Amino acid sequence: MKTESKLTIKTDLRVENVFNNYPNGIREKIEELRELIIKTASEIETIKNLEETLKWGEPSYLTKKGSTIRIDWKKGNPEQYGMYFQCSSALVATFKIVYKHTFKFEGNRAIVFSINDDIPITELKQCITAGLTYHSVKHLPLLGL
Repeated sequence: MKTESKLTIKTDLRVENVFNNYPNGIREKIEELRELIIKTASEIETIKNLEETLKWGEPSYLTKKGSTIRIDWKKGNPEQYGMYFQCSSALVATFKIVYKHTFKFEGNRAIVFSINDDIPITELKQCITAGLTYHSVKHLPLLGL
């Protein structure tokens, strides 16, 4: 367990193995998403604990009042990687309304990036915040975005 400011991060040791098995270039992209999730969580006053674990073999991030956020790259689509959200939540459907010209989406489950994309950090942090606090914001219009 490590602490990032007031944030306590509980990391499953198997996560590092998954990161180490990504191809070079992709690993750096996935690690950037990881760092952005941790940084965003540390900036949310109500989040004290972040769990980093594996779900479906993918690095996953959980908070007490949030919805699971996963990050991954798939061999079947080697030119892209993504940030995945629970498809049964309103997260991606809402992101499609608010950020329809900012992101590319995969169904109601993911924001996807091409390897050469510049990531719109401010907007992605807002999506991460909505995911990490989902059960507190799901009643708000457009999740408070």
